[in-house]
Amino acid sequence: MSSFEKIKELVAATESDATAFYAKGNKAAGTRLRKAYQELKNLAQAGRNEVTELKNKESK
Repeated sequence: MSSFEKIKELVAATESDATAFYAKGNKAAGTRLRKAYQELKNLAQAGRNEVTELKNKESK
């Protein structure tokens, strides 16, 4: 569940950058947003691995 919580926190923390980029055209906010998207991708993959590991452990 830790990966899921980290994803939720990151999305909440990045919301202001998304608004600044899409609404105001702030390029620096766009750079921070792209970095956050990359981190989200990595966290999502870690979450997938965590779920698979727990699922396989329970079925044994």
